[in-house]
Amino acid sequence: MITAGIDIGSITTKAAILRDGEILGTRVGFTGYNAGSAGTAVYLGLMKELGLDESSVKAIVSTGYGRNSVKFATKAVTEITCHAAGAHLLSPGIKSIIDIGGQDSKAILLGPDGRVRDFAMNDKCAAGTGRFLEVMARALEIDLDEFGEASLKSDTPAVISSICTVFAESEVISLISRGDSRENIIAGIHESVASRVTALARRVNIADPVMMTGGVAKNIGLVTALEKKLNMKLIISEHAQVNGAIGAAQIAAGIVV
Repeated sequence: MITAGIDIGSITTKAAILRDGEILGTRVGFTGYNAGSAGTAVYLGLMKELGLDESSVKAIVSTGYGRNSVKFATKAVTEITCHAAGAHLLSPGIKSIIDIGGQDSKAILLGPDGRVRDFAMNDKCAAGTGRFLEVMARALEIDLDEFGEASLKSDTPAVISSICTVFAESEVISLISRGDSRENIIAGIHESVASRVTALARRVNIADPVMMTGGVAKNIGLVTALEKKLNMKLIISEHAQVNGAIGAAQIAAGIVV
C-alpha cells in the first residue's frame, strides 16, 4: 500500500511517499507565500520523480503549520504526532525527539510504542529556531550552510545573553564592531540556542536515546553544542529534515480502511 505525507513548514515544505513502511522517496521545496501551492508542487514533483500515478496513493496526511491548506489530503494531523511517528519508524528504540524548525522548537517524550507521552514547544518567540539562525547568519554575512563548520573553529565562544531575536542581533552587531571573530560569535549563538532548547527538553524529562529532527539537524555546530548541554549523543537520521512528512505518510497507512 502506498501512502503520502506532506509537511508544510514556515520555510520549507516536505513530501514523503511510503510503501508499507518503506520510504520510496522524499522531496523538499520552499514554502513561499502560498502554502497550499507549495504542498501541491512538492507532492506532485515527488510523484513524477517516482513515476507514480495519483490513483496509486491510498491516503495522504498533511502536517505542519500549513497542514489545513492541503485540500486534497485525506486528513490533517499535528506535527508533534507526525514527528513521533516518523522517528519511531526510522529508529524504533527512540525515546525522545528534539525538533528545531523554522518558527518553533519542540521536545517530545515518546512511549515504547512511539506515541507521544509529553511535549514542550517554543512557538511564541523566534529565539532558538531556524529563523533565529537565519537572522544571525545575515548579520554576520555568512551562508547558513557554513554556520556549523565555522563554529567548530572557535577557541572562545562569545556570550550572547539576549533571549529576543531583535536584541540578540544587536548584541551580535556590537560583538562584530568590538572585533570578536566570526567563529567565536557563531559558537556563542549556538551555545545560546542550545541553552534554550535544553531548558525545553528538561521540561519533559527527555530520555536517551534522543533523535534530532528538522532541517537544523544538519548544523553540526548546533548539534555539538546541544550534545554538550544535554550530555547525550544525538541520533541524526539522513531523513531528519523530512521526518515529519515521513511520519505523516506512516500515519496515513493506519487510516486506510
